[in-house]
Amino acid sequence: MKQIWDPLRRKMVALTPEEQVRQWFIGVLRDSFGVPEHMMGSEVAFEFGHKQYRADIVLFSREGKPLGVVECKRPEVEISEEVVRQAMRYNAVLDVKYIFLTNGNNTYLYGREGERFVRLAAVPTYEEMLCRQ
Repeated sequence: MKQIWDPLRRKMVALTPEEQVRQWFIGVLRDSFGVPEHMMGSEVAFEFGHKQYRADIVLFSREGKPLGVVECKRPEVEISEEVVRQAMRYNAVLDVKYIFLTNGNNTYLYGREGERFVRLAAVPTYEEMLCRQ
């Protein structure tokens, strides 16, 4: 099986369709929105309701607090309500300000406003994300 370098995990990983989307989006976050690689985690494990989960990508603040979570899907998987619910379950533990959903073809970003999330028209830079905390 083909492999690709994951700069966040610092190792070669299997190049699945979902991994290809994940690596593409890591590059977008780094190159277009200024998120430093050392402020992102890939395949971040956590527990919710006695079940183990892994978030595709977690963005962290300079203090090490989760700032955003990214749910990546294969390109042929629609960003459905179930994908939104999955990201919200992750948020119940991570308590982030931003939720990204992407399949490589479509990307949606939600930002916290009070206790709810609203869809944002544009992705803020990392510095803007930090200021909005």
